[in-house]
Amino acid sequence: MADFDVDLFVIGGGSGGVRAARVAAQGGATVALAEESRMGGTCVIRGCVPKKLMVFASAAPAALQEARAYGWEVSEGSFDWPAFRTRLDTELDRLEGIYRSGLQNAGVTIHDQRAVLIDPHTIELADGTRVTARHILVATGGRPFRPEMAGAEHAMVSDDLFHMEALPKSMLIIGGGFIACEFAGILAGLGVEVTQYYRGEQILRGFDGEARGLVADGMRHRGVNLHCGTTLLEAEEREGGIWVKGTNGDEAVYERVLFATGRVPNTAGIGLEEAGVRLGRHGEILVNEYSQTDVPSIYAIGDVTGRINLTPVAIREGMAFVETVFNANPTPVDHELVPSAVYTQPELGTVGLTEEEATTRGPVEVYATSFRPMRSAFAGSPERVMMKLIVDAETRIVLGCHIVAPEAGEMIQLAAIAVKMGATKEQFDQTCAVHPTMAEELVTMRVPARRVG
Repeated sequence: MADFDVDLFVIGGGSGGVRAARVAAQGGATVALAEESRMGGTCVIRGCVPKKLMVFASAAPAALQEARAYGWEVSEGSFDWPAFRTRLDTELDRLEGIYRSGLQNAGVTIHDQRAVLIDPHTIELADGTRVTARHILVATGGRPFRPEMAGAEHAMVSDDLFHMEALPKSMLIIGGGFIACEFAGILAGLGVEVTQYYRGEQILRGFDGEARGLVADGMRHRGVNLHCGTTLLEAEEREGGIWVKGTNGDEAVYERVLFATGRVPNTAGIGLEEAGVRLGRHGEILVNEYSQTDVPSIYAIGDVTGRINLTPVAIREGMAFVETVFNANPTPVDHELVPSAVYTQPELGTVGLTEEEATTRGPVEVYATSFRPMRSAFAGSPERVMMKLIVDAETRIVLGCHIVAPEAGEMIQLAAIAVKMGATKEQFDQTCAVHPTMAEELVTMRVPARRVG
């Protein structure tokens, strides 16, 4: 058998790549990892973590308003973006350090530079060094998509938001996916005048229809000027910002424009096709159920594969890769019933099939309720929450659960355990309610709102 410099070379220092490298090294493999940017990838540096901290910051004004309704004498104050950003940067530095030290403690050799594939077993680093590896794992993630249109070069993408020197007074956000909607809520909460254009009929395409509508209502209530069925026609830089014209006929100047129109896999210019790796039509790396490409020695995990673009999924794919390749335990990746949360305001948590998806597979019963929870009602807020279960009419198995509510992500994590185990509606019913809570509705809905199919 040929000799190699390392057993495993990982390209990409995001959550999936770091986990795979560390666990493989802890198991006795010789491992090297290359990352041209910061360790931690999209989640830690440009996504989940800083975004969630921004959500917390942006929720403060609503919390102050609610506090007054509960008898507290509080003043609005003002938001200090530079102070917040300084603390945010400090926290990201801390987390990056944890990722780096975890690799070093496991014995992983770190190359802080770009790496490209030369052939199925060879990587070339930016300094010209070549390293041979028995196995190569590509975990290069994705990047924000910037559309090709006149004026697009003057706009921001999501990565840029974390580096703003100051908050703009106004911003136009183009897009209706979770990134666009999350940042619309964040920026509105921080005092920015936010307008959002989305070309589709309703935001959050692919999520449950009722949930999408309730989130949209909540966003508008919190100050987002949301226009569905609208997209950008023209944009050009002018004094005071960027002038835009929408398909709805509106013309305005915004201090900033943000394109949040999707993400694309980071596969360009790293030698994949030259090494024989096949790509899909969106540039994603095509892999089998074991994350293996058409080239037996090359594997890929995470967003670069275009499967499910979630950090916990990438981590699980990395763990399955190590089991398959280094522990002689072929482990296919389980992408079924993956829960997720959208950190809009209000928050959305979901697992399993939407009502729209389920009804194409057979008859279902839909159990749903929408109401003003105790906390909001007492404070005089019109905001509503929603709890929804999709049930197979024949097997009685709960096919999907959808929650729109404060801390919906926390709730869906626990509900997902039951859904993943194949719990029936009757087993939900047999579970005693915790009162008074919003989530008790998940186990107290007895009469279906409708039966479809």
